[in-house]
Amino acid sequence: MNDYRDPSLPVELRVEDLLRRMTVAEKAALMFHPSTSPGGVDLTHAAALAAADLYVGNLGINHFNVLGGQDSLVVAEWHNTLQEIAEGTRLGIPVTVSTDPRHGFRSNPFTGQALGRLSHWPEMTGMAAIGDVRSVHAYADTMRQELLAMGIRVLLGPMADIFSEPRWSRGSGTFGEDPEQVAALTVAFIEGLRGGKHINPQSVATVIKHFPGAGPQLKGDDAHDRRYPEQVYPGGMQNLHLMPFRRAFAAGASQVMTYYGKPVGTSWDEVGFAFNGPVVRDILRRELSFDGIVLTDWNLLEAEHIGGLMFGPNGWGLEHLDSKERAAIAIDVGVDQFGGDRNPKLIEELVDSGRISEARIDQSARRLLSEKFRLGVFENRRVDLSNAHSVCGSATFMERGIAAQRASLVLLSADKAALPLTAGTRVHLDGLAAQDITEELVITDDPGTADAILVKLDAPFEPGRGSLGDFFHGGTLEFPPETVERVNSYAQQAPVYLVVYLERPAVLTPFIGLATVMIGEFGASDRVLCDALTGRSPITGTLPFDLPSSMAEVEASREDVPFDTADPLFHAGFGLQRPVIVPLTTNA
Repeated sequence: MNDYRDPSLPVELRVEDLLRRMTVAEKAALMFHPSTSPGGVDLTHAAALAAADLYVGNLGINHFNVLGGQDSLVVAEWHNTLQEIAEGTRLGIPVTVSTDPRHGFRSNPFTGQALGRLSHWPEMTGMAAIGDVRSVHAYADTMRQELLAMGIRVLLGPMADIFSEPRWSRGSGTFGEDPEQVAALTVAFIEGLRGGKHINPQSVATVIKHFPGAGPQLKGDDAHDRRYPEQVYPGGMQNLHLMPFRRAFAAGASQVMTYYGKPVGTSWDEVGFAFNGPVVRDILRRELSFDGIVLTDWNLLEAEHIGGLMFGPNGWGLEHLDSKERAAIAIDVGVDQFGGDRNPKLIEELVDSGRISEARIDQSARRLLSEKFRLGVFENRRVDLSNAHSVCGSATFMERGIAAQRASLVLLSADKAALPLTAGTRVHLDGLAAQDITEELVITDDPGTADAILVKLDAPFEPGRGSLGDFFHGGTLEFPPETVERVNSYAQQAPVYLVVYLERPAVLTPFIGLATVMIGEFGASDRVLCDALTGRSPITGTLPFDLPSSMAEVEASREDVPFDTADPLFHAGFGLQRPVIVPLTTNA
């Protein structure tokens, strides 16, 4: 007789054996993928354990996005705790743990939290600035090993979205503006995380997002916010935004996430993509023949507190319906799992009432169970904490991340002989940490006595454009007058070396003629920046998107059309290459 606990059996037989043993309630629990504890409670807190006992032990939910955790060892311990609780349930189905990106510099509780004791890399746009599929594959392979050591088997990424709207607040998570590059780097990332030709026990599965491409948000304001649900296609480029997803599926991507946005002014239904029959049922399931897991973005059905804020429900176009009917519509069009939500009773009641058939629920359950078996989570229920300690943030992996930070820097402009800064140069710092400045440079608190003034700025944004505590940066790409005036004041005293974190394509036009050197960065330490300025490391990156010359040109461009600003200040692919490392020498 077949037994789902027998690893020698084919996956299909194990799935069918387990499925026939499951109640409707247990199948329904498979279809929810919330965070491990509501409200972002720290993993070491008693409330987190109480929530795990409730959702894993009592409700039987066994897919979780791990939020919080001070470092990788805490996350690994938490993974083992979840598995211990799951092992005590009736069927002992192990938990599959997922995460948003953890390897970047910037933390956002809604899209990815940087984690201690992990290697740190530039944002995805920075990997696109390197522009090499081998580098992206190596990044993903490093990430795979560190995530596995913590027990994390699913990454909620990569983003296959095209950064076609410069104002879009989620653009830094993409591989940039060029559709072909986005597709190629997405494929390399999938393959690096998979660690083989097919999903296997050493894989981290990827959830490609956000179908059908979330880049064309109206004016760049993101659809996580109920004020900005509209996704628009004034250039008629729906098919172009599907292209990276087609390539990802051809490369074997097994999971995909739909986005919040509702399309406006198209032939598609004007409802959120998770409820959108023409998009999910007709394009994703039928045209693209995708038979993997379709996961919704977070909290489409019910609301909860995250990061101290109330989030959801986010069912745009269907706000007039209750959570149960929204769930039914999503299941009807082909959704398998609800991100963020945690109420299996909704699906139980839909089956009990006959609104959704048990056979349809079985269809989703098969997909979800098959992924668990292919990933080997039944046979690898716990992780070795000593391994988590030694693998995560190892010296080798840390150096890989630092090398990527260096390679992602883009030299936008430089006066002749301005680089490198030489030993003994007196520098004034604005935005950089003194402890990260090489000892050969002399730091002065008085810009009037400086030989060079080093300024680091974040790309501008308008406070209040995002409803989630300004974790999402939207609105203008122009720097406020007081920032430009500050740089101008510095330039009257000494040459300005300006570094800008290009979270979005900032308008740098006011700094032309003020800054002696201008560098774009996408997530790099101050030490890496200092090494570049002093010639210890080369500057070889190229822009992953156009930098517009004015906001008027951005406002005149079409949200769904890449490279649509009329006269960019710098084009995608631009970068003044400085490949030769010049030793730091003393001024004569």
